[in-house]
Amino acid sequence: MKLEEVHVAALAPDRLLPLIGAERAERFEETAKAARELLAGRVVLNVNSTASGGGVAEMLRTLLAYARGAGVDAQWVVIQGDPHFFEITKRVHNNLHGAPGDGGPLGSDERRHYEEILRPNADELLALVRPRDIVLLHDPQTAGLAQALARAGVTVVWRCHVGADASNAHTEQAWAFLRPYLDDVDAYVFSRAAYAPDWADPRRTFVIPPSIDPFSAKNQPMSPADVEAVLHYVGLLAGEPPAAVAAFTLEDGSIGRINRHVDVLQTGPPPPADVPLVVQVSRWDPLKDMVGVMTAFAEHVAGAGSAHLLLVGPVVTGVADDPEGAATFERCIEVWRRLPHAERSRIHLACLPMQDAVENAIMVNAIQRHASVVTQKSLAEGFGLTVAEAMWKGRPIVASAVGGIVDQIVSGQHGLLVNDPRDPVEFGQAVRRLLDDSTYAELLGENARQRATAEFLGDRHLEQYAQLFEQLDRAR
Repeated sequence: MKLEEVHVAALAPDRLLPLIGAERAERFEETAKAARELLAGRVVLNVNSTASGGGVAEMLRTLLAYARGAGVDAQWVVIQGDPHFFEITKRVHNNLHGAPGDGGPLGSDERRHYEEILRPNADELLALVRPRDIVLLHDPQTAGLAQALARAGVTVVWRCHVGADASNAHTEQAWAFLRPYLDDVDAYVFSRAAYAPDWADPRRTFVIPPSIDPFSAKNQPMSPADVEAVLHYVGLLAGEPPAAVAAFTLEDGSIGRINRHVDVLQTGPPPPADVPLVVQVSRWDPLKDMVGVMTAFAEHVAGAGSAHLLLVGPVVTGVADDPEGAATFERCIEVWRRLPHAERSRIHLACLPMQDAVENAIMVNAIQRHASVVTQKSLAEGFGLTVAEAMWKGRPIVASAVGGIVDQIVSGQHGLLVNDPRDPVEFGQAVRRLLDDSTYAELLGENARQRATAEFLGDRHLEQYAQLFEQLDRAR
């Protein structure tokens, strides 16, 4: 079983200077210098279960690029697994959110298979690391690797990106499955303090919220003309595409071009370019509640204006560690087909190609920038990077008051939060308010961009990891 090594090019952190200002940049450079000295001759190896699709992979690509640019030998490998392994780990993932998922067991048979898959992955990992290296294991898929690495003298950090604010039978089942693998780790890292289980040693527990890269393909500036060129070309806006080629700038400064189209389920043409567009971009995951967005829009938004709804996710074969994607998308299609024609004609289900990660990210960038309202109606959410991305783009947002979303948005200041994510009326009213009051929507969008700049860029994120590594080194 061969680990997948993910190549990450170095990026100079000083590119953030125009955004963060001289004082913040100076503080970051001091932190980076101390980290270079502390980690000289050591590898910081990140391990997760997919190189594309989902927020963890996107965040790793950016953070490791800046870490390498700062002189730290940060590397990334992806473990391998079979469908049953990912079925088990998605069950754990859902349980950690406090949800039943597929309702299946996490008993001795599941534990046996989980360990059988991870054993050869651990053997491969041990050939890549030496004592005093640091390994960051991300999420439930990798927890079973911790013991072998700890025995080899490696500093082991388990980073959990998901969680629930309150414990229930589902979270207890997940932690009962994971806990035997995690006793020997040097540190636990969570996105929120509430996500840490009560058995986690407080002295080894740290809180580090995620971040976004403002210069990545998903977040880089795009002119309105480029946005329309991309959306026309891929088939998400009606009318004749502009004469300009749908192009974008790559990290090395060269020009890339959109070559693929989006698979869209719709009854007629795409939305006209001049009508308001409500957008949610997520995995096809039950906890993202794409079906709830659709029905709430049909019942409480569509009848009061001209807006269209665009639900966007990856092609369902494009995310290796998410076995629920196809079934969730099929459920969306089933509900969509039952809607009255008038509402159905204004709701579009889009699957983005995943062959080229940069091309995919540019499509998402253009979709979010064109949106009149961005939604994230999650039933549970570890953090919600799509919210931070929309904030950075200055978009008006309606989101559920769950998980890490409430750490990003103060309702009425940076967006509107829906207190009950299962209430279609409250959600629909919030969306309608932003569609009907463009001045208020623009104010919230500008406030959101300022908050994203202050709280959710990579310099803060890397500084917190540097502080963690320093603390771990002192404890050894």
